[in-house]
Order: sequence, then structure tokens, then C-alpha cells
Amino acid sequence: MATRAKVCLDRVLPRDLMRLQPTARKGGRVRAIAPIGKTWMNGSTLRVKFLGGSAAQRAKVREQAGWWADHANLTFEFDDSANAEIRIAFDANDGAWSYVGTDCRGVPANEPTMNLGFMDGGTAAHEFGHAIGLAHEHQNPAGGIQWNEDVVIRECAQSPNFWDEATTRHNILRKYSTDQVKGTAFDPDSIMLYFFPAEWTLNGIATTANEVLSALDKQFIAGAKMYPRAAPTVAEATALKPNAQKRTLAAIGLFGEEDLYTFSVSRPGRYVIDTKGPTDLVMKLFGPDSPTALIAEDDDSGVEFNARIAADLVEGRYYAQVRHYNRASGKGNYSIRVWRSK
Repeated sequence: MATRAKVCLDRVLPRDLMRLQPTARKGGRVRAIAPIGKTWMNGSTLRVKFLGGSAAQRAKVREQAGWWADHANLTFEFDDSANAEIRIAFDANDGAWSYVGTDCRGVPANEPTMNLGFMDGGTAAHEFGHAIGLAHEHQNPAGGIQWNEDVVIRECAQSPNFWDEATTRHNILRKYSTDQVKGTAFDPDSIMLYFFPAEWTLNGIATTANEVLSALDKQFIAGAKMYPRAAPTVAEATALKPNAQKRTLAAIGLFGEEDLYTFSVSRPGRYVIDTKGPTDLVMKLFGPDSPTALIAEDDDSGVEFNARIAADLVEGRYYAQVRHYNRASGKGNYSIRVWRSK
């Protein structure tokens, strides 16, 4: 075959490797591993560290990361910090890949979270799309791409990818179910979509290599489900007082909305943060003194569909992020409280 697609590899954390198949969830719904839940807190500053790379390569990375920062309520700080959330290697023998969103925080600090083994066109921007929580557009459940699976598996086993069948299925053939992703209708112009030749499809329709952010990329990354400038940021998080007698009342008032909270721990110990009410919620806990260092995430450990996190915390400031399980059509009231357990 004259032309083969050069496709990046989605990295998966070890804890997620055995969670690729849907599992039953209370209430009869189905749930599986997916980009939902991997976004950073709105308004976060993400530090970036280069692990090698020429001056020209680094300049291109800064430029293309800026394409996202121009629209998302995120800031990239290229300070080579030892605690950088995004760490970029340039190993030409390891292809192009990135961990997705907050998964970067689950990677040992001495290892890269992204590799730019090739930097054709908008590759760096594509990988930064993953780093801020975006998935491959060709795995959009609304994509409608009719793969010729035997051809795709055969071609991806050869240069430049050299993938086994399982890797090809993970990165190309497997689509997300509609309740696994927050997203738009299929966008053929998205920078998160790679070129695929017509021979790889059953209907003879090829895709194009998109080198810049599409109009929908810009709209989606700045929208309510991702990083809107109009939504609360970390600096505006609602303060919670540990061991308060009354619960704090709140609501998810808009589809895709995320509520942000902060509290301080002065006495180390085991603390519990939980929600109550009729709304199906998911909660993340970050800290200490960092809105990007993920400590724990919970879905249904509380009463009914409420979230509950119990963790041993040291002194410092902590941040809680609360959202509806169903980003597309979920709203409702709830309350939240944090206390030090005996």
C-alpha cells in the first residue's frame, strides 16, 4: 500500500489497563474507561518540562500549545519544573503519544507524559489536545467511519507504527460509547483527527490530515464541558469549612457545569468529603497546595448516586471538583460537606 497513516498512541495508566470493557453501574447504566473525568480544573496553570529537544523543536511546541491556550481557560508555563504536569521527550524511535488529561499526574515524575518522536504539521498541537483531555476524533461514537478491520490491522503492523492487533484496536478501531465521552458531532476538520486512506474503510471514504485547530476544536475547548473563561476558576473556588455544622447547598445548574471548592487542613488526619441529594455526581480531590495533583476521584461511594471521598490528609489547601455524571444532560441540586473523622 502506497500510503500508511502515521498515528499517535494513547497511553493508558496501569490502573486502567483492565477497565476497557464496560461494567455494570447502579441503576442499570453501563460505564467504561473514557476521557470523561480527565479534564484539569478550569483555570489551571499546567507546567511543562522539556526532556531534550532542539531549540527549534521546543519553539514549535510552545507555539502549538499556545493554539489551545488562546481559547481554553488554561495556562501553559514552560519552566522545566521538577513537578511539571506535562513532561515532553523527543525520542524518534518511540513515535508520538501522550497520556490524557489528569492521567499525566499518575506518571512517575522522572518519566515523560508525552513523546514527540515526529513533529509533522500540527503533531505537537494534537498531543497537547490529549494532554488537556481530548480523545481521538476518529473514535467519536458519532464518527460513522466504516473500518475495513483486516486492512487496518495489517497496515498498522507495518511501518511507521509497528502495532500489534490489540494496540490497533485501542487506538483506531474501538469507538467510545455515547455516555463515555463529552463531545460534539463528528468533526472532519478537527486537529484530533488523523489522515486515513480510503483503502482502510469499507465505504471508500478517506479522512484528511488536519494541521490546525478547527472552528469546532476552538468552540469545544472553550465551551462549558471543557475550559470556559466565564466559568469559576480555581482562584474563585467556594470555601468550605471543615467540620461545619451545616452542609453547603449547591446545584449543577447548567449542562457540563463543574463546581469548584477549596478547604484548608491545619490538623493532619482522615477527612471525609461527600455530597448528598438527588443528583448523580462525580467528585475529584486535589492537593495539598496544588489544584492539579489528583488525590482521589469518586462516583457512587456515597448515598445513592452521591460521591464520597475519605483520605488521610496532611496540612495544606485542598480543592474539590464536582460535576454531574451525565455532562450532556445532567442538572440538579446537592449539598457538600467536609469533616475530620474521629
